[in-house]
Amino acid sequence: MPAPRFAEQLNAQIGNELAAHNQYLAIAVHYDALTMPRMAAFFYAQAMEERTHAMMMVQYLLDTDADVVVPGVEAPVPAFDDVVSPVALALQQEKRVTEQINGLLRTAREEFDFASEQFMQWFIKEQVEEVATMTDLLAVVTRNADDVEDIEEYVARESGGEGADPTAPRAAGATAG
Repeated sequence: MPAPRFAEQLNAQIGNELAAHNQYLAIAVHYDALTMPRMAAFFYAQAMEERTHAMMMVQYLLDTDADVVVPGVEAPVPAFDDVVSPVALALQQEKRVTEQINGLLRTAREEFDFASEQFMQWFIKEQVEEVATMTDLLAVVTRNADDVEDIEEYVARESGGEGADPTAPRAAGATAG
């Protein structure tokens, strides 16, 4: 069983991940409404990824006989004035999540909760990738704010092809494939 303090913080992180899901969904809808299908698809996929992260955390708590408490979340920012501000918000969000994930790892270490520390390692790696992706995307949308076709071409060129990560924790509700 994970250390109680870690389990409490991981339950809170489930809410953070679900809030990130909702924010990415709102961003995807914004780009969809602007007829930017590649950006919309990118953020719809990001939304599902955040939901999957939450479900990985749920599964870990279930696997370790810890209580799972799915917290409520704040509403996302629903509207944006341009093509740049949603990506800027996404980058801020990823940096905040990185701090939260680092805090979870810190707690696991302080509690000598080695299994939870090991569980968090994948998320540490994932956050490095997420911040880098959003940093690059922000540079592109800022540079091409007046040329959405260039933004769309960049996303088409750079997205996809990663495939499933075999080292990723199992997500609750996922079927074995």
